[in-house]
Amino acid sequence: MISNQAARTHRQSGLQADLLVAGGGLAGVSAAISAARNGLSVVLVQDRSVLGGNSSSEVRMHTCGADMLRDGLDNRESGIIEELRLEEAVRNPQRSPSMWDLILYEAIRREPELTLLLNTYVDGVEMEASGRIRAALATRPSTEERFRIEAPLFVDATGDGRLGVEAGAEYRVGREARHEFGESLAPEAADTKVLGSTLLLMARRHDRPMPFVPPPWIRRFHEEDLPHRPHVDYEYGYWWLEWGGELDTIRDNERIRDELLAIALGIWDHVKNSGLHPDSAPWALEWVGMVPGKRESRRFLGDHVLTQQDVQEAVLFPDRVAYGGWPIDLHPPEGVFSPDPPCVQHGLRQLYSIPLGSLYSRNVPNLFMAGRNISATHVAFASTRVMATCSVIGQAVGAAAARCLEEGLSPRELRNDPAALGRLQQTLLLQDAYLIGVRNEDPLDLARRASVRASSEASDAPAARVLDGVTRRTAEGSHYWQGRPEEEIDEAAARWLQTPRGSSPPERLARPRRLREPQWLELRWAEPVPLREVHLTFDTGLHRRLALSQSDSETALMIRGPQPETVADYVLKGTTADGRVVELARTEENYQRKRVHDLSAAAGTQRFTALRVEVLGTQGFPAARIFEVRVY
Repeated sequence: MISNQAARTHRQSGLQADLLVAGGGLAGVSAAISAARNGLSVVLVQDRSVLGGNSSSEVRMHTCGADMLRDGLDNRESGIIEELRLEEAVRNPQRSPSMWDLILYEAIRREPELTLLLNTYVDGVEMEASGRIRAALATRPSTEERFRIEAPLFVDATGDGRLGVEAGAEYRVGREARHEFGESLAPEAADTKVLGSTLLLMARRHDRPMPFVPPPWIRRFHEEDLPHRPHVDYEYGYWWLEWGGELDTIRDNERIRDELLAIALGIWDHVKNSGLHPDSAPWALEWVGMVPGKRESRRFLGDHVLTQQDVQEAVLFPDRVAYGGWPIDLHPPEGVFSPDPPCVQHGLRQLYSIPLGSLYSRNVPNLFMAGRNISATHVAFASTRVMATCSVIGQAVGAAAARCLEEGLSPRELRNDPAALGRLQQTLLLQDAYLIGVRNEDPLDLARRASVRASSEASDAPAARVLDGVTRRTAEGSHYWQGRPEEEIDEAAARWLQTPRGSSPPERLARPRRLREPQWLELRWAEPVPLREVHLTFDTGLHRRLALSQSDSETALMIRGPQPETVADYVLKGTTADGRVVELARTEENYQRKRVHDLSAAAGTQRFTALRVEVLGTQGFPAARIFEVRVY
């Protein structure tokens, strides 16, 4: 007789929410936060004890994205991922991977309508006859608890697609044949091969030689085995330490982990004991990953399948809700044992848009996808899979779920309703997402009805630009107001400010600066208006890379702290209808890009003819700089 003791001992718990998000990587975290901020009650289920997925301390992969497109424009992702990156850069000067875990955890805990279930995995669903998901079933072994989570909408951000598979969502695995979508980078014949997984390792430099005694089961490597795989940076390595693309990266995951461990220690043994790298003598292993950083498994099918041509030609989809810019980054499925280079990156000329039609299931009506499992071919996925891109997809999906429930639409109906879709796009812009070619047209934004002036203007950055509806540098222009600098920027500092990668910032730009005289920007209305909420968007150097990096050489190419262009200290002042000037808000030591001020208490029932943003100091730049002011 078979006894199912677990079914009897596990406590049964029922939860209800507006949205269930399965998966706590950066896609799931961003989706959950986005939905909660848009008014939904959310349950976020994560099968690990930490959030962040491949970016977490368990795996420690860099959060890469569109900042790889280094054309001097503002390509780095804004919105929730920028908020999190800026927080980490300031609060984690020691570059601890565990601090990133905590920052993500805190971000979730700050949302009152968001319930987090860690160490919990989705392992079943209840379906309706219509093909919709009624409820997700989940298990938390650490508390011997079973959950039934009922919701009208669901997001699969699990990477492997566990929720979608349980619900019967259609998906693909592997590489499409070249002829199917006309993709020149696809193989001649279709197969089930995928990108492999990686185990990262970290080392620390000591003040004496540190031996390494390898276990007997390691893989042995010689220098001639690694012709395309540099291994002279010992602190943080190595992303190319990859294997498993010819196996099933889900069902063979334990075997892949074991082989990757033998490979990782074999590479380190070569570094330490081959005699070819004597400078490695004082370096010792500090950490070796035990969770494979998985690149690829299932990809669900939506109403649109993103292709190589969509990415390379930067098709501007009318239902665009996110964007990417990482190269089409194809790796040999054989991984470290391939004689070929560890990757071939097909660079892009410009950012590309990602449509809503690729972010929901074509056969499960109430299922969104976010992350590496979206509807894309293998070739297009090679670009969309990186974590910062996954995050902006997650933010889009969270906002889309809120729009669906507010307007009584399914994801497909939302996509096909131009007015509702336009409202979704405007919501994303309001919350600091970027959509290529879409400007702020919010009819509720009182700033769009105001005239604007400033204390001073740089020659190429007039005050009126804060109302042009674009909040980053693009090929069309800078789109910000900047006051006249208090001092000339020397050539070296100016060059540093403009380049996406370079050395550490000049000393005078790397510390907070109190302006000698306040620089101000003022909005003025012909008729008095109420002031309930003000949105400010500052410059945080989106043309530069910003990531948690453990490599000294990489860290030198980014700012681990506040970004020098950012406004740090400022005051909001309103002029009432009878001419009085009222201080409405004051902020010091700001380092975030997007700041929202609730003025309902300070402004009360008064009406105002003017709003002034008075900048008192920056994080290093000798002038004020603001991309956008919104007023509600």
